[in-house]
Amino acid sequence: MNQIFFFLAGLGNVALLVTIWLGWHIEDTTSFSEVARQQVSLHFQFALASSVFALFVHAVVLTYFMGTGRWIQETSEAYRFDSAAREQNVKLKYQVLPGMMLCLLLVLATGAFGAIADPSSNTQMEYGATIHFTIAVTFFIVNLLVNVIQYGAIVRNSEVVDLVYQEVLAVRKERGLDDPKELP
Repeated sequence: MNQIFFFLAGLGNVALLVTIWLGWHIEDTTSFSEVARQQVSLHFQFALASSVFALFVHAVVLTYFMGTGRWIQETSEAYRFDSAAREQNVKLKYQVLPGMMLCLLLVLATGAFGAIADPSSNTQMEYGATIHFTIAVTFFIVNLLVNVIQYGAIVRNSEVVDLVYQEVLAVRKERGLDDPKELP
């Protein structure tokens, strides 16, 4: 999972950076020219895709913690291990959740102010484009920091999963459950 997450998070953050670059290079955000409309449209489409992808990465992390947590819980119950591994997994999961929620809120705020900054929008605000840009950059920075925290939690959780797996192998060996003579 470590390598998969690193690749997905990197790709998502590069896409967000390209989105910011596309928005920064719109000729005139107040213009209704064909070039400006095409630039706004490209920025909008890229922003939508990169934001959804960034949230997808957070969903993958949450799913990973839910899946490994369930496996650790069921394995610990089946082999009568103590609950330390499960508690560590839960602690790591709840460590990454606030950052995920903050990123979700920042995506919504960025999109809302992006709609206000759109020259063809019915709702206009004097500093809408500046606020949109500020929130977008904030979202990028926060998303990057949250991804770093998530990566650390995933690495530590992988170690917990490995320890539980090693305990399972030791118990199975001790009980002769994996002895080839015993298999039908």
